Amino acid sequence: MLHTVNKSPFEKNSLDTCLRLCTNGSHILLIEDGVYGALSGTIHEGTVRDNMSKRNLSLYALGADLKARGIDPSRLIEGIEVVGYGEFVDLAANCGTVQSWL
Repeated sequence: MLHTVNKSPFEKNSLDTCLRLCTNGSHILLIEDGVYGALSGTIHEGTVRDNMSKRNLSLYALGADLKARGIDPSRLIEGIEVVGYGEFVDLAANCGTVQSWL
């Protein structure tokens, strides 16, 4: 399943809820303000890292949304992949089911 998170973890608990409820091996795409959850050195980094490693989650950040917010990809948590719109479509098509966390 592909989960999309579009809210900043500094304003909403969407990312935390997604991480808590998604199944092992899920794919999570951070879009819009959700890309702030991909930043290293924040209070959310430990939770994101732990879930990625212990639950085999794949996390992605949409490159256009990083760019729109002036976030350099080098500032992301190690292991989070930057993707474009084409990869977003591929993820949605390959996963079959998309759950949006608002």
